[in-house]
Amino acid sequence: MYAKFESAHLNPLWTQIGDLMPMSPSPQAIPYVWRWADLLPLAEEAGRLVPVGRGGERRAIALANPGLGGRPYVSPTLWAAIQYLGPRETAPEHRHSQNAFRFVVEGEGVWTVVNGDPVAMRRGDFLLTPGWNFHGHHNETDNPMAWIDGLDIPFSYYADTGFFEFGCEGVSDESMPNISRAERLWSHPGLRPLVGLDAKTSSPIAAYRWEHTDAALTEQLTLELEGYPSTTEPGHAAVRYTNPTTGGDVMPTIRAEFHRLRSGTTTRTRQDVGTTVFQVFDGTGSITLGGETQQLAKGDLAVVPSWVPWTATADNDLDLFAFSDAPIIERLHFNRTHIHS
Repeated sequence: MYAKFESAHLNPLWTQIGDLMPMSPSPQAIPYVWRWADLLPLAEEAGRLVPVGRGGERRAIALANPGLGGRPYVSPTLWAAIQYLGPRETAPEHRHSQNAFRFVVEGEGVWTVVNGDPVAMRRGDFLLTPGWNFHGHHNETDNPMAWIDGLDIPFSYYADTGFFEFGCEGVSDESMPNISRAERLWSHPGLRPLVGLDAKTSSPIAAYRWEHTDAALTEQLTLELEGYPSTTEPGHAAVRYTNPTTGGDVMPTIRAEFHRLRSGTTTRTRQDVGTTVFQVFDGTGSITLGGETQQLAKGDLAVVPSWVPWTATADNDLDLFAFSDAPIIERLHFNRTHIHS
């Protein structure tokens, strides 16, 4: 009978139910920490040896979760990479269905051009490249620059939704404004232009600037010290980047947040369905993933797979950028969270 099943391309549920329908999520991806001190020298070496241009398109090195059999995925739904652009280099324009963002942990001098709009990239900035937007990058300095990219490539790949198209051989606008046109229109606190009252799938804000993120987190912790309820838990300030046309997430498949822990703070242990990736922007501390504690320093990246218990501790003030697949999980109503008492 089983041989007949195999020849007919059939599989019986009764031999596989434990793997296919576990009592709780049993992710193949494992908790893991990548060290910036290891990533950056490798990116610099790639900068010396690997050109940027048509074919490879980007000098981006993906974080490959050790539990996923060598695939270039940080989790089954998310892709993360360190991208490196050398002095005076240009990464040519292209576009794809996959949604993307950039987060800058250090450096400046690169402009990403999104649908013809030049957007300056600076330390602490969170920058969007929603799906099917033409984009390229150009470095106008004599110094290299590295940042992290996040995309929904694995989810798009498994769902067979991907399209890709080449753009111009360079970038469509080589100017270097301090502020993009998208920011000039959309980045005024609490104010929405009447020219864009329709709900947009992804946020029209091209860059969420560090000075605004920093100010929001600083005020939360200051208000807490003044006795006002302003933080998610004691000593833990947090903000979510949002789409001003809907109030929801910045892109349909990716959520982005920023967390600041006051020195000595430990977060409550929690478990979430779905994946979260953290990058240390500043400070030092530790993260406990499934009972194993790892130290964290500037630039380090940690992945928390689905339903893995985690908690973070700040040795000194600790700034953490975070992104996740929460919009996918929530839209499909698979979301579940357990916060330990």
